[in-house]
Amino acid sequence: MEIKTIQDIEAGIEEHSLTLEEKALKQLNGVIESSPLFIKNLIEEAYEHQRIPKEYLLGSILFAYSNAAGLAFELDAMGYKNYGNIYMALIGSRGDVKSPAMDIATEPLNQYDNDQYSIFLEKSKDSNGEDDISRKQLFIQDATVEAAYYMHFKNPFSAGIYVDELYHLIDKMSNPASKDGPAWRTLLLQGSTNKHVDISRKTTDSFRLAKSYPVLLGSIQSEFIPKIFSGGNLESGLVDRLLFTEKLTHNKKLSKQKIDREVLKVYSDNLLRIMDHRNQVEISHNFEEINRLKCSKSANERLFTYSQKLIDLQENSNNMEKGYIAKMLINIHKLTILLHLIKESSTPELCLEVNLQTVEEAIKVIDFYFTNFKIVLSKLDGKSVQVKTEEVIKLGIENKATQEQIASVLGVNKSTISRKMQKLNATCNPQ
Repeated sequence: MEIKTIQDIEAGIEEHSLTLEEKALKQLNGVIESSPLFIKNLIEEAYEHQRIPKEYLLGSILFAYSNAAGLAFELDAMGYKNYGNIYMALIGSRGDVKSPAMDIATEPLNQYDNDQYSIFLEKSKDSNGEDDISRKQLFIQDATVEAAYYMHFKNPFSAGIYVDELYHLIDKMSNPASKDGPAWRTLLLQGSTNKHVDISRKTTDSFRLAKSYPVLLGSIQSEFIPKIFSGGNLESGLVDRLLFTEKLTHNKKLSKQKIDREVLKVYSDNLLRIMDHRNQVEISHNFEEINRLKCSKSANERLFTYSQKLIDLQENSNNMEKGYIAKMLINIHKLTILLHLIKESSTPELCLEVNLQTVEEAIKVIDFYFTNFKIVLSKLDGKSVQVKTEEVIKLGIENKATQEQIASVLGVNKSTISRKMQKLNATCNPQ
């Protein structure tokens, strides 16, 4: 923190006197307070009447807007082009009301998927199987990774991965014998920066996407967090791409009331308005027609100075935080897009210029998630599962995994695995 006034000194003393949880709660309240009224109303109503933690609903709302936006919105700032896809992980214990938060935020999009599925069935029936009818779809829930890739190919603007228990998906990624696990991780690693998807098969159709846009929302029970950091997930950079959300708010008082219908309707209408903008781009079948957002001069300057601050912060951070900060440099752009769209979703005309206030709010949000990441690290307390490379290789050999699969799990190249296998063989079979 740059010290210029007495107030800066007081703020610095207060910041260092707070626990990480207290700091995160203060940041959360600041984020909610600066949110548009329709977002604030929904979060407060859900907290009061359904005891839904505010931080869980905030994260789920960001995911919903991320999925709705898709590749139809691009931010051009600081010489980089970025999109709004994020990976959200809600952390808590059983019974912490994570699923209801996810359900409320995504209900308008879930209903959209229901409607599109009905249209798909009608078209399929009318075609009598003579035409290849594509299903328009926003969410993937229970699917193989090949099915997920194919769904994304048929729906190139986004692939919303919605998983109630995220641990089971991530656990696959740590298993060298899993066919799907490493491929899921590759999709998320590649997709976080919207890289291409190219699937080539001898026996089935091959396809290619110039850009990918996976979005992730899931919950993780607190006791599984150490395993999330093991099995190559930390080394590969997957962990650094997750926006963790610890439970911070607690409402123990039951309410006989429900969330006001008008509050839900306004939220739904605004979210679906972003879908309308997206659909206009999709219908054109032309990526040149996407909505290109640009920062105002002051907004671009603030984004620049904050990014420099993050780079400077890396120099004095531990290894665990350095990788996360590197991804913050990308996620600040993504959150800027989402906060701009949340604001614009309540207006009849879409403004493409991002102002300074929106960037300031995005900084509050990304700082909030960085504090959550620090909370997660503090709770590891040496409990992270330190899996030895040799043990992973032995497990892979026992399960007849290929060198490529083992290398993918550990986040290293195949030649490294080959050398270590030779050493293991020499140790186990001395001459």
